[in-house]
Amino acid sequence: MTTMPRRALVSVHDKSGLSELARGLADLGVELVSTGSTAAAIRDAGAAVTEVSEITGFPEVMDGRVKTLHPAVHAAILADRSKPEHVAALDEHGFAPIDLVVVNLYPFRATVADPDVTVERAIEMIDIGGPTMVRAAAKNHAHVAVVVDPRDYERLLAHLRDGGMSAQSREELARKAFLHTAFYDADVANWLHRDHDFAPGHVATYRKAQDLRYGENPHQAAAYYTDRDRPWGLGSARQLHGRQLSYNNLLDTDAAWGMATDFAEPCVVIVKHTNPAGIAVATTLAQAYPKALAGDSVSAFGGIVAVNRELDEATAELVAEVFTEVVVAPGFADGALEALRGKTNLRILEIAAGAPPARQRVTRMVSGGLLVQEADVAAEDPSSWAVPTRAQPDDETLAELTFAWTACKHVKSNAIVLSRDRAVVGVGAGQMSRVDSVRIAVEKSGGRHQGAVLASDAFFPFRDGPDEALDAGVVALISPGGSVRDDEVVAACDERGVPMIFTGRRHFRH
Repeated sequence: MTTMPRRALVSVHDKSGLSELARGLADLGVELVSTGSTAAAIRDAGAAVTEVSEITGFPEVMDGRVKTLHPAVHAAILADRSKPEHVAALDEHGFAPIDLVVVNLYPFRATVADPDVTVERAIEMIDIGGPTMVRAAAKNHAHVAVVVDPRDYERLLAHLRDGGMSAQSREELARKAFLHTAFYDADVANWLHRDHDFAPGHVATYRKAQDLRYGENPHQAAAYYTDRDRPWGLGSARQLHGRQLSYNNLLDTDAAWGMATDFAEPCVVIVKHTNPAGIAVATTLAQAYPKALAGDSVSAFGGIVAVNRELDEATAELVAEVFTEVVVAPGFADGALEALRGKTNLRILEIAAGAPPARQRVTRMVSGGLLVQEADVAAEDPSSWAVPTRAQPDDETLAELTFAWTACKHVKSNAIVLSRDRAVVGVGAGQMSRVDSVRIAVEKSGGRHQGAVLASDAFFPFRDGPDEALDAGVVALISPGGSVRDDEVVAACDERGVPMIFTGRRHFRH
């Protein structure tokens, strides 16, 4: 059913586009009802307007806290025009129907984003009348159109000039309206729980960014949503080149970006299936890239490359020599973009190197629920690490162990990382036993395990893992410690005169 409004209630905080809307509605013969500053703005636009207080017979009170909360407003919005008894009730009380509601809300979200905002100011920015009118109109969208976004004004007027609002258009606007009030209420709830981590009232809100071609496999539908609370990390990325990102591209890019930004030095990361095929740091990215590529040049084919500095032309030319799915960086030199854009299948992403939210959370769906935890981003304090072995690491070995330990945090458990010269040379990931991860890391190193250091994301439950590594020529180890057999593990290192560090902190990544 197409409807043409005869009466509209307009009450907006954001007055962009209001003058054009008011004149457009007035030209169509729509009677305008409004409040306070909105009514003044409509008059200034040259359109006639009736104050809400004239139809309610009641003035605005309590500094405007109460102005539209009246049966003359809400009965006029909520009346079901298909029910004779509703129409009769309107007539009995002298209420004229309201067919169009144009409302946007107090800027609560923007207000509380100010770190200096007072509680009193924040409370006053909690809109009551606005959401109530929006929800009433959205509920009765069979008869009433509701608009909450100034960007929809032009489309609204186009529909009305074309004969009225269709049922489909009113329903689309109602969906948008309920989403608008849901996000608004979530903002208020989260602000009230601002000092309570993992409080029952915390609401995570996301906006759909795009549909994806498919999920991990072609038979799985998929979409990408971004964090509405604060765009950051992958959620703030700009795609500068290449075809549409896939589900797996996004997963791997997020993993690669997290690894690269965990290092202070110029760093290059190459990721395959969320695990590092290579990680290296050096004085420049151009020096780091060949080291990262050498970590596992076979697996690097079709991988994701992430860097933590502006990508320069020299490094970009090296990257372009290997088939790569995605390159992500905090910026790109002009020459770098030119070098990469020649690869039509390569996606180029730019992510601003800004600070992440103070309280990062990681979520994962499980059957019938959602797991939520703090992100594993706590700063390491090497001064708190213990060295239980007789041999002590020198400064160079300690720096290498620190690099390996940082890299190991990003590998799937059970995780083992071998490194030399601040570059990963072997990775054992996702195995059911830690000793198997050691064997795989040694095998993947291609002979570079001699003189390497080893990092383990959790303690060694037996000495078989260290024995395998020491037999291969590993010269130092780092792990959290904490096993009931730590003494046996330490003894294995002491027998070879090799230092081991216990960090006291585990880094499982399931």
